[in-house]
Amino acid sequence: MSGFRSHDGQHSDRMPIKRSLDEKKRLLVQLKEQQAALKPWTAEAVKTSMAKRIADLEAELRSAKR
Repeated sequence: MSGFRSHDGQHSDRMPIKRSLDEKKRLLVQLKEQQAALKPWTAEAVKTSMAKRIADLEAELRSAKR
């Protein structure tokens, strides 16, 4: 038996992490700061992924306000 296999209930089960509204706001601010600090030679895939995550968080926060 390998020590690297996941068991039920572990974070490695590819389940989404549940965050509170405050945690989402802090994460959004942190992601925007990281995006602003990206170097020009950063891979386009990284930039696209980060922009998508920011847009998803903003949409979640907008829907939570309603």
